[in-house]
Amino acid sequence: MRKNAKETFKEIANKVEEHEFYSDMPKGYKRGKTKFVIVTGSVISGVGKGTFTSCLGTLLKLAHGLNVAPIKLEGYLNYDSGTLNPFRHGEVFVLDDGTECDLDLGTYERMLNQNLTKDNFLTAGRLFKTIIDKEREGKYLGRDVQFIPHVTGELKNFLRELAMKSNADVLLVEIGGTVGDIENSYYLEAMRELRYEEGKENVCFVNVVYILEPSSLGEQKSKAAQLGLRTLMGLGIQPDIVVCRSENPISENIKEKISIVSNIPVPRVVNINDTRNIYKVPLELKGMEIDKAILEILSIRGKLKSVPDFEKWKKLVNMVGSAKKEVMIGIAGKYTNVHDSYMSILKALEHTAPYLDAKVNVKWIETTGVNKNNVKKEMEELDGLIVPGGFGVRGVDGKIECIRYARENNIPFLGLCFGFQIAVIEFARNVCSLKGANSTEIDPNTKEPVICILPEQEEIDGLGGTMRLGGHDVLIKEGTKTHKIYGKNKIRGRFRHRWNLNTKYIDVLEKNGMVFSGFAPQKRIMQILEVPKHSFFFATQYHEELTSKPLEPGPLFRELIRSALDHKASKK
Repeated sequence: MRKNAKETFKEIANKVEEHEFYSDMPKGYKRGKTKFVIVTGSVISGVGKGTFTSCLGTLLKLAHGLNVAPIKLEGYLNYDSGTLNPFRHGEVFVLDDGTECDLDLGTYERMLNQNLTKDNFLTAGRLFKTIIDKEREGKYLGRDVQFIPHVTGELKNFLRELAMKSNADVLLVEIGGTVGDIENSYYLEAMRELRYEEGKENVCFVNVVYILEPSSLGEQKSKAAQLGLRTLMGLGIQPDIVVCRSENPISENIKEKISIVSNIPVPRVVNINDTRNIYKVPLELKGMEIDKAILEILSIRGKLKSVPDFEKWKKLVNMVGSAKKEVMIGIAGKYTNVHDSYMSILKALEHTAPYLDAKVNVKWIETTGVNKNNVKKEMEELDGLIVPGGFGVRGVDGKIECIRYARENNIPFLGLCFGFQIAVIEFARNVCSLKGANSTEIDPNTKEPVICILPEQEEIDGLGGTMRLGGHDVLIKEGTKTHKIYGKNKIRGRFRHRWNLNTKYIDVLEKNGMVFSGFAPQKRIMQILEVPKHSFFFATQYHEELTSKPLEPGPLFRELIRSALDHKASKK
């Protein structure tokens, strides 16, 4: 059947009715136009595959001018991340198109300074739903649908579709979890097949391992990393680069052991040890010449040069390490024991403060235990307060008390989503004398429903993907503090909510000093509030933390920190 060695698998597949090369190649797809970097994990999860992948993307984009597109492949059977508990999985990151996804997508957006779409995120649930839908429609031509070739084929097709839509020079593929996870086995098999089909000059494998350093031993151990590598190679995947994550720098001896077991040269075994400054990692990777190795492996040639933003990035790295001022910002929520629940807020504070020659220290306030009697103790050392998004009744009274104290004591305040709603309730109760003011989410029978469910949400019963999600335009009222901060009449914010300000109470709130400075086009839906008499009292129905990026910090975060610095200075 095969006439010459150059005949591709696709050509073979087209010659026979029954074949094993189910791949459904996208129309117009050209092999080699997009290169693939596959990042896999071993030993344990949570050691920084997402951070490494995004930092590598930053380096390839800014230092070499390549068009980079990332994608996260998740093994769980949820269709998306929308219904995941923050205690178990950290924050739900929302893309502009409304996709609810893993927090790693937030890292990608921030580090690459670009917005992503649903095509940059895939769960097993979404993958299998696609397959079942196709099977029900008869698109597999009566064949028994199997993991090979159908599941792996759909996976490869998903990547190739993204390559074409993004016009990427390099597609960065991060596979969640570890090499030994059952739910990831077909992902790894698909990547093995991808290299076979695309050619080894078009696919580079990077394996991230962890080098243990038990305190009881006082030395580093690589055996677990070696076993992880052997497992990966037993699946037919030969890594090209091994990234050793560790608490402290690893020895040359450890590198040599990893080199021997993985069949790769010692210079391609690199180490990234723990650091507080994630923004310098792309520069460290360049110093290790990872970019040079990947360009060689993938035969990427031509005039590659850095873009202007690379100098901005270097400047940011220097600013992060040399900040001279500090402020204390409180985050009042109910998921404070799991800091990943507020990852985007933490990162927004972290990458915005250096532009003001500052560093932000965070005080976590678990609001379930806050009341009128102890709120001063929790708040008096703060230079600023953030009340973030959330759902449910628990901790609401404590949040109200924190906001009241911030408003009455002129402490800079920023409310985000649920924080917007709580700020309205607090103001209605304590300034407008609407003592029973509440949200129908918290008390369905409240006599003063200042916060009520969005009209389009009233008939919705399900949870997954049913909220007001994604990017929406917000019109800014001229002459307000908000207009001065943003400097424009229209912005775009990212939303994730069901409840909203009850329009019946807008007049009474504004009569008592609250100004609604941002609103939805063609609808009387208020999106931004401010209290002009306060030094900085703002709340937004959207999540500005989701759009704040290191090279483009969120304006409200910038002004919150600036006001916090002023507040701290005023106390001296």
